Amino acid sequence: MTKKRFNILALIFVTVVINYMDRSNISVAAAAIGEDLSLTKVQLGLIFSAFGLTYSLLQIPGGILVDYVKPRILYPIILVMWSLATLFQGLVSSLGALIGLRASIGVFEAPSYPTNNKIVTSWFPEEERASAIAMYTSGQFIGLAFLTPALVAIQAYYGWRGLFVISGLMGIAWAGIWYAFYRDPQDHETVSEQELALIKAGGGIISDEQNAEGHVNFKLSDLAEAFRHPKLWGIYLGQFCMGSLFIFFLTWFPTYLVEYRGLDFIKSGFLASIPFLAAFFGVLLAGFSSDFLVRRGISKEASRKGPILVGMLLSISIIGANYTDNTALIIFFLALAFFGNGLASITWVFVSLLAPTRLIGLVGGVFNFIGGLAGVVTPTVIGYLVQDGDFSPALFFIGGMAFLGFCSYLFLVGTIERVDVVGERGDDIKERGVDEHFLD
Repeated sequence: MTKKRFNILALIFVTVVINYMDRSNISVAAAAIGEDLSLTKVQLGLIFSAFGLTYSLLQIPGGILVDYVKPRILYPIILVMWSLATLFQGLVSSLGALIGLRASIGVFEAPSYPTNNKIVTSWFPEEERASAIAMYTSGQFIGLAFLTPALVAIQAYYGWRGLFVISGLMGIAWAGIWYAFYRDPQDHETVSEQELALIKAGGGIISDEQNAEGHVNFKLSDLAEAFRHPKLWGIYLGQFCMGSLFIFFLTWFPTYLVEYRGLDFIKSGFLASIPFLAAFFGVLLAGFSSDFLVRRGISKEASRKGPILVGMLLSISIIGANYTDNTALIIFFLALAFFGNGLASITWVFVSLLAPTRLIGLVGGVFNFIGGLAGVVTPTVIGYLVQDGDFSPALFFIGGMAFLGFCSYLFLVGTIERVDVVGERGDDIKERGVDEHFLD
């Protein structure tokens, strides 16, 4: 029995780290860019939001693309393109150029998470899927935790322009590594038949099987399916709310520490890593405990939804930072909130569990589209809320979003079962039967 699926997971993990490095380096450089180019807080908010706008708008087309282009081809192309856009940020000097480049990064990163989910759905049986999703999702937290001080140090030595150039070159190099080593399960030369059998028996969806079932032609009715189910709307809205907290940490958090809490730039880089480490442990705890409970026969409602509901409630604690001036307590409340965000970050498992099998890429695109809207709304809203120098309203806004996300998963998602596709109820029952037989 080989374990090649874990090698694939390692590739996704590193890719996620690079993905989020290129999303977050703007937050590290924001104060320096604002000073160098004389930008206002509202203008910085527009730069932050530019990524989220194109990223969210391209999620549905990106999800459709993921259903029909193999990850070995798609990922290197988008990696190179968003890395070039990152690199060019270090060469421009105007507000318009920065907004345009941030928007182009959103365009080319749009298919990335639907691709990650498609790969994990292909390579992992259902009982290992939450752990796999937790592992690659942890890349965004552990990467940011360790990369934030590193990015701060790079900027201290090479300036904000050097920060973008170095980040871009790293992504271009990784694109070559991905193409050299990634293969789909049916194309992997060294994966054993036993491992493939394990994946298939556990509900893993092999690409050849999808093609054999005729999942080639996209129809407008497919798009309607992705929007007509309240169950799916529950995870869509929850992803938007969860994303609001994450986007705060990805954009305004360093500025909050430096300008509102008065920390020096280098110290803020190390303190900013603490909430990311907390989120890293949160997402791993959620993934492994969720799969453990599934293997013990605990209902999916408890094993899958439980960590998300607890995580959303803990995220509300970010409001506590408004009521103290003690640096240690401020970091504690922020870390506790981000730990909760980590617990809730296994939400991608619901795309695998609820979406029609042949529309996993499309539903993943819609899921990330609506979640990605947080990247448009949240930075801009915060920019207006803090333009007078007070971050307290922003933290109340983030806490309110966390509570709304809790209600969404509690009341809208309901029973966890794959949704019925119009005209394909029999196939859908078969799909659920495979999952139920495997879990039994």
